[in-house]
Amino acid sequence: MSQCLSFEDLNGASEAGFAALLEGVYEHSPWVAQGAALARPFRSLAQLKQALADVVSQAGREAQLLLIRAHPELAGKAMAQQTLTAESSSEQERAGLGHCTPEELARIQSLNQAYNEKFGWPFILAVRGPRGIGLRRRDIIDTLARRLQAQPEQELAECLRQIHRIAELRLNDKFGVEPTLGQQVWDWAEELAAHTDAEFRPLGQLTVTYLSEAHQTVMRRLQWWMAQECGFDEVNIDAVGNVVGVYHGSSPKAKRLLTGSHYDTVRNAGRYDGRLGIFTAMAAVRELHRAGRRLPFGIELVAFAEEEGQRYPATFLAASALTGQFDPAWLEQTDDQGISMRSAMQAAGLPGTLEAIQALRREPGQYLGFVEVHIEQGPVLNELNLPLGIVSSINGSLRYCGVIQGQAAHAGTTPMNRRRDAAAAVAELILYVEQRASATAASAGTVGTVGMLQVPAGSINVVPGRCQFSLDLRATSNAARDALDADVRQALADICLRRGLQHSLELTMSASAAPSDAAWQARWEQAVSGLGLPLHRMPSGAGHDAMKLHERMPQAMLFVRGGNEGISHNPLETVSSDDAQLAVQALQSLLEHMSKETAA
Repeated sequence: MSQCLSFEDLNGASEAGFAALLEGVYEHSPWVAQGAALARPFRSLAQLKQALADVVSQAGREAQLLLIRAHPELAGKAMAQQTLTAESSSEQERAGLGHCTPEELARIQSLNQAYNEKFGWPFILAVRGPRGIGLRRRDIIDTLARRLQAQPEQELAECLRQIHRIAELRLNDKFGVEPTLGQQVWDWAEELAAHTDAEFRPLGQLTVTYLSEAHQTVMRRLQWWMAQECGFDEVNIDAVGNVVGVYHGSSPKAKRLLTGSHYDTVRNAGRYDGRLGIFTAMAAVRELHRAGRRLPFGIELVAFAEEEGQRYPATFLAASALTGQFDPAWLEQTDDQGISMRSAMQAAGLPGTLEAIQALRREPGQYLGFVEVHIEQGPVLNELNLPLGIVSSINGSLRYCGVIQGQAAHAGTTPMNRRRDAAAAVAELILYVEQRASATAASAGTVGTVGMLQVPAGSINVVPGRCQFSLDLRATSNAARDALDADVRQALADICLRRGLQHSLELTMSASAAPSDAAWQARWEQAVSGLGLPLHRMPSGAGHDAMKLHERMPQAMLFVRGGNEGISHNPLETVSSDDAQLAVQALQSLLEHMSKETAA
């Protein structure tokens, strides 16, 4: 076995020697390593990877196209003629591309041809995948077909990101590094994703709604992992289904750091939303337990049972129980099968009583604060080629269910100027929301969405007399959110008055903006800098459990880059084992720095 590369070798080499040591990392493109040599000295693999990616991003379009075209087609002529580089040959072989069936090979070649005709460069995919063990041929073919539908600029950027992932895996090999903590996080996510609600199982979709059979299975599995694999001192399931693990500090009476995220999912979900924050904390505690270490403070991990509001319209019910804000009326809410929350709790073996839930309220004086690791659920980090981001604030939000009532009428006989079309009014409102939110998006982070639209008993030849819709308004501050809200509600009233319609709006959720605590945000920044990564501060457009805990104690979040252009709430949601490794290491660093602060 050849000797692994070291930073001592890299930092001490000449510029030419530096490039020679990194030969093959970027396919037939030594200029990338030559450019990165100027950024020495390097002290971490993450820092080196970032420097190489920065060289590519600053190189200009022509150089980037040359880099892309230096890569061979997947299962193409170079593979058939055995002229691939050793690295490419190993990667394609690991993905099984040398063993395609005639049908698979014909499909790949057809897609390759169509891709080249559309974009003018070869399709690039890190076929070793997010875990580094190789994608299935079916996944490769599906990805090629999907990305063939992309726009050229979008696809150019994705090809470069895939090249950086290929380089990352090759660098791991050169340095003899394996992201074992990240791989464990990835494996936990895969195993938990095997459990899904019964009606979604035949579709192969991941859906875990509050207190379903799959939800209870996930609950018990997390409980087992925390107790048996990770070494938590206490693990229990509380009155709302939260899985709570406690790892005591050097004194059992010491204050605790609270952390965690949710394990329920949206319908047809990805594997990492919420759960990534549970697994990173589990991995960090497991390493402390294996080392026989106790910190000056305890760690309390809460795997929140519900955050998504999919079964009952009581979003954040699990975190609300910890903050003492659980609404007693929620217990009487019913799902689409007519099952009340109280009944569902009791059927799952939970007390289903308000008294038991109120007893879950945490006393802020017993905690140092709350930290949460979460997948970004957006494209920003992915586009910046950054694995981690610091959350500066969680956007405030308002959600409504609305109805516009007009008059159903014959589509053929009712003149256009006599119509009271409820759906047309909602369409006008949608356009107003888009324009108004866009106007202040840069300064206030405003976004507005009408995500649900329904014409009850609608017909192709009937003017819609009733239209139901949802409304989701968000901004980085309560003031900006409320200004957007006031303008949208006024526009709705004006539209309906002009069109002779009636309307109603029911507020279903109101969440205040949650700026990160300055001290805890600084701790996350210190942890990320310590990994050799640049800092990127960003607001969170999505809501998180942290925004509820914010009402009781200081909080701060860390974002982890998502692949596939950052898509979330979607089966394409993904995180690489290397990025998951960095997330665990950042949490470990935060714990170490906090230990020194607490002991001082």
